[in-house]
Amino acid sequence: MRYRTVIASQIFAFDDLKQVMACASPARSGDMLAGIGAATAQERMAACHVLAEVPLRQFLTEALIPYEDDNITRLIIDSHNAAAFAPVSHMTVGDFRNWLLSELATTETLTALAPGLTPEMVAAVSKIMRNQDLIAVARKCRVITRFRDTIGLGGHLSVRLQPNHPTDDLRGIAASTLDGLLMGSGDAVIGVNPASDSMPVLGQLLRMLDEVIHRFEIPTQGCVLTHVTNTIRLTEEGVPVDLVFQSIGGTEKTNLSFGVTPEILDEAYDAALSLKRGTVGDNVMYFETGQGSALSADANFGIDQQTCEARAYALARRYKPLLINTVVGFIGPEYLYDGKQIIRAGLEDHFCGKLLGLPIGCDICYTNHAEADQDDMDNLLVLLGTAGVNFIMGVPGADDVMLNYQSTSFHDALFLRETLGLKRAPEFEAWLQRMQITDDAGRLRPPSPNALIGGMNHLKSLVA
Repeated sequence: MRYRTVIASQIFAFDDLKQVMACASPARSGDMLAGIGAATAQERMAACHVLAEVPLRQFLTEALIPYEDDNITRLIIDSHNAAAFAPVSHMTVGDFRNWLLSELATTETLTALAPGLTPEMVAAVSKIMRNQDLIAVARKCRVITRFRDTIGLGGHLSVRLQPNHPTDDLRGIAASTLDGLLMGSGDAVIGVNPASDSMPVLGQLLRMLDEVIHRFEIPTQGCVLTHVTNTIRLTEEGVPVDLVFQSIGGTEKTNLSFGVTPEILDEAYDAALSLKRGTVGDNVMYFETGQGSALSADANFGIDQQTCEARAYALARRYKPLLINTVVGFIGPEYLYDGKQIIRAGLEDHFCGKLLGLPIGCDICYTNHAEADQDDMDNLLVLLGTAGVNFIMGVPGADDVMLNYQSTSFHDALFLRETLGLKRAPEFEAWLQRMQITDDAGRLRPPSPNALIGGMNHLKSLVA
């Protein structure tokens, strides 16, 4: 194709589809750092005009990274479902946008369409959509997953309880876990980012989470977010592993910088399935992503960071994960400079993940040197809640003392549920009511001193 247009007598020409995609992206610091973003607002608008006229089929014939050079490209092309794609195969990117916003794009049709879409297609259409468009379409998507409870039902919001500790102290992690459970959080996962890669420490953390979950009969799952190869070793040693975690990216080179390949993930996936620890389902994988990871690894190949992010979802989709979340502002202002860029990126990532059929959540977060604050996070929290995000983070005080960044708190989840009328995973909600932590409407009961003391004594016994 010829990628050119004329605006106000000025000719704008682009070398290839990759350049069109980069220049059409809303402004963000990472693309400017890479030297691939639009130089002016006029050039950005011209690229959007050109992109709107690109046939969706073009993404199947013009790979942004050559097929022979990148295993993610091969995965995208080889796994493409032509039959699912057929209903929209005649459309341009602009036509696709209009169809997505129409009443023809129902939850059922979007679910059926997901296997026929490539990451580049959904990234392209997101670039010509306003924030409200991203919300309206994502809200129609429904992706439901199960392990010990059911995540992603309409009108529900789950929370990852994130009880990190800077020294992996079991008592500190237990105290934060109790805090979160008493605030009604933890139905997505109780997930610890370990400070250490010590196998004995990782084993202790997993055993403690497993004991808490089984002692209190909590319908949730535990996860220690260590490297996938560590988790494989832990499963071989008989340590109780619920979910396999790994950070992933959108190019082969990015994933190699993480020390991971599809073959390693295949091995971990098979190992986790063989344990059969789920009670209501067998979605056993947990992935995290984030715009900027490919550029920070010098592995973006001239592709804009949002499209690289969407390509990571193709790898995640291969494993039918229970959870995947974009850690949207974690990498820093070099990639997402301020609150406006973080908000836009969070909505884009959620939209793209949901269109591709993924159970996507968001770590609504920023680093302390970004031009962002908690008000920006409040805005993104409400926007993603409205868009139907599957889960968010629950961090004590919204301040992660191990990873040193700002996220969302247990109180933020309570606010969002109350404001938008959202429920927890049904199995977890029933457990909270049995434990008299919430009432029949899902509201927290007044704290019981006896229950708190009893819970603390139980947890103390686990880490003694």
